[in-house]
Amino acid sequence: MTNIRDVLAANLKRFRQARGWSQAFLAEKAETSTNYIGMLENAVKFPSSEMIQKLAFALGIDPTDLFSKDIDPQSTMKSYQKAALEDVYKLLSRVISEKIQALDEKI
Repeated sequence: MTNIRDVLAANLKRFRQARGWSQAFLAEKAETSTNYIGMLENAVKFPSSEMIQKLAFALGIDPTDLFSKDIDPQSTMKSYQKAALEDVYKLLSRVISEKIQALDEKI
């Protein structure tokens, strides 16, 4: 049987390390203490749902990724980065199209 606290602890540490971040840097981004991040990564403490959201947001992942037993942080982060870039591309394309249309209307 899998202990959810251990899965969270391992995944939090793996995602943080995959980003090349220290515990202090993650703590700053998630608005908590370095000591608390250490306790989470050592499965001493379990975060509230609000803290899970903050940690996931800071790491740029979906909160459920912190609870997956078979997750690869590198590929997960790459897929989120790709999706974010696609969203930026769509937004820029729409803005450019609107600007071109506005210019055409002035001519």
